[in-house]
Amino acid sequence: MILQSTLPYTPWSDPRMTRLPGIQPLDLADWLVADEVFAGQMAERDRLLREETDQVYAIDAGAEDAARDLLDLMLELLSARDDYVVESTRVRRPDGVWIDLDRDRALMTAGRLVQEDITILERPEGAEEHILTGGVVCFPASWTLAEKYMRPLIRIHRPVVPYDDGVASRVQRLFDGLKAGRALWRANAHFYDEPTLFRPFPEAAPRAKTPGPAPYIRSERQVLTRLPRTGAMVFTVHTYMIAREDLSPQQKQDLIDHPITFQEVER
Repeated sequence: MILQSTLPYTPWSDPRMTRLPGIQPLDLADWLVADEVFAGQMAERDRLLREETDQVYAIDAGAEDAARDLLDLMLELLSARDDYVVESTRVRRPDGVWIDLDRDRALMTAGRLVQEDITILERPEGAEEHILTGGVVCFPASWTLAEKYMRPLIRIHRPVVPYDDGVASRVQRLFDGLKAGRALWRANAHFYDEPTLFRPFPEAAPRAKTPGPAPYIRSERQVLTRLPRTGAMVFTVHTYMIAREDLSPQQKQDLIDHPITFQEVER
């Protein structure tokens, strides 16, 4: 069981997050988070990438250049931090594990450096929307990478009821307008009866909604940014799983005053 002890934001009561798409600007230096369960989540990520590779990793040959662009950006950001040691051929993570830098498998390497799940989205010439061309997704919240891989944005979000044509158009405009060096973020929250992080549910058999209050709250800190060299978009998800009893007193009160609703279909 891998549980955070705190949730650093409150998406069920913060008015900036309660309406789709609920985004706000983020300093790129704050993009990648190493929290108190870094070691536990990274050990599970390493296991899944080793034992469940086909379920958690996919990349199109045409996205390899974007993956190298992503790895370069991550290394630039991580080299400025005290909790990582970045060398020319390897990186030491905050848990003390050394990761060899393999630019021929850049996305896999990136996925072993940070807690965030990572997807690469590119817009082919003439296409109306970005397409998911690569991903390292170890902690899917009741969805599968295979059903999203090489699909456009509106198809990726098919199970999300409020993601209609209007929302899709706004999101695509955000993608098109976001400049390299800038980032946007949002967060969600859902009740869960148990704290498993790896939950690859297919669209045809989604998990049942868990009414509150339930023992656990799962929240995704989602960040969108544009890569500097290729212009590809990167969407990352940092997963928090926290026992409801470990919420702060204010968060518990906010949960009473602003109950978590199912604006998004649970995945």
